Amino acid sequence: MIIVYGISNCDSVKKARAWLAERGLACEFHDFKKLGVPTDRLAAWEHAVGWEKLLNRQGTTWRKLDAAAQAGIKDAASAMALMQAQPSIIKRPVVEWGPKGSATTVGFDPASWAARLS
Repeated sequence: MIIVYGISNCDSVKKARAWLAERGLACEFHDFKKLGVPTDRLAAWEHAVGWEKLLNRQGTTWRKLDAAAQAGIKDAASAMALMQAQPSIIKRPVVEWGPKGSATTVGFDPASWAARLS
């Protein structure tokens, strides 16, 4: 089972979901805005890919933070607390491929996704 985590109006999430649908791959979608960020999954993602990859420092949410808040993100604990409080700061989509997130990717990369499925 493929689970796509993100925000429904995010362009990257839309592209990812369309890409999966075009290939006939069923997926479950978990909307951060409606359902929140599952704390256990956030910890698993951090373990799988690292907090630096999960934290979107290029997005609007990050840019809206004041300098002190940005400077306060120094480790996994501070980053994860921010991601839990402000899900929009998580790079999207986060995709769990297979049972219990046996593999996790962050961001939409059609080439690597195609390689993963071949």
